[in-house]
Amino acid sequence: MSCLMPTADINQEAVIIGGGFYGAAIAIYLARQRGLKRIVLVEREPALLARASYNNQARVHNGYHYPRSFTTAYRSRVNSPRFVRDWPDAVKQDFTKLYAIARRNSKVTAKQFERFCREIGARIQPADPALRALFEPRLIEDVFLVEEYAFDSTKLASWAERELKECGVQIRFGTRVTAISNGPNGTLQVAVQPDRGADELISCRYVFNCTYSGLNQFKGDFPGTRTGLKQEITEMALMQAPPALQGLGITVMDGPFFSMMPFPARGLHTLSHVRYTPHLHWNDQQGIDPYQKLKQYERASRVDRMVRDVGRYLPAVLEAKYVDSLFEVKTVLVKNESDDGRPILFEKHPELPGCYSILGGKIDNIYDVLEKLDAEIF
Repeated sequence: MSCLMPTADINQEAVIIGGGFYGAAIAIYLARQRGLKRIVLVEREPALLARASYNNQARVHNGYHYPRSFTTAYRSRVNSPRFVRDWPDAVKQDFTKLYAIARRNSKVTAKQFERFCREIGARIQPADPALRALFEPRLIEDVFLVEEYAFDSTKLASWAERELKECGVQIRFGTRVTAISNGPNGTLQVAVQPDRGADELISCRYVFNCTYSGLNQFKGDFPGTRTGLKQEITEMALMQAPPALQGLGITVMDGPFFSMMPFPARGLHTLSHVRYTPHLHWNDQQGIDPYQKLKQYERASRVDRMVRDVGRYLPAVLEAKYVDSLFEVKTVLVKNESDDGRPILFEKHPELPGCYSILGGKIDNIYDVLEKLDAEIF
């Protein structure tokens, strides 16, 4: 077992664990809004926003997705315009977005969906006949034109890298955090394991655990999250859209659920399906490394089954060309499985004063996190 040796830069104000969008945005917030000077961001990958921030549907939610969770839908409605305003270069708006309601097995009817959208203040109108003609009318009750966008994670990564540099945040790529412990005089000690070089201890006042699927994978005094988490290995199929579907984003809900959304980072579309996108799931616990499970997973694509089922509702998808699949671990709060809600997880650990665990299910949840941090005294 390697010996942990202190380094010359042990005295930090904050350590951010995880260089995804949330970790980067929180580090920038702490430097710019809260005046922290010595911040270290630790990321196990060789680049920012390389895991869950990239390997997802790239949807900037505007509430439509959550008719069974009013709180999640309303927060999306509040946060989406802010996200578009704050990251305009990373948001793709030049496509037409449709939501369609299935006739059978849907948990909402078209009338209920329309009423729900008006309640949260989301724009909605009937789609014109040319767009309706894309769908199989025996399976689709109604089709609506809505306002919903996609984001380019590579542009968000460029923003994060630039801002972190300007803020003087030290980034440690290729480095894992293995333990968080109480240190002397009210400090916290973070054990880090670089891909190259000796293990180290970083002493700091605050730790922000923004590791998404890795939230509970630390030793030392870290107690784990009180909120139960479920892990899923998921597949997003990357497709070359046929001419009839180019310039469109389509979601069919709410039951036989699928989406085909622009994926700006690759100039393709993602295809996801409620039945075939999740491959494997388990309840999160310490000692079961989600990233190791993903690494060992065989990753056999289910795209054929996705296309076959989606093609019943949207025949043009049968002409789409499969390019690749994005496999990733998705983390959700167990308590929200029934209503599909996506609240943030924001936990302070009394056993480790100054240590926070933070998780958001959607990119626009970042504003909910920052509001929580605004109330904290640093």
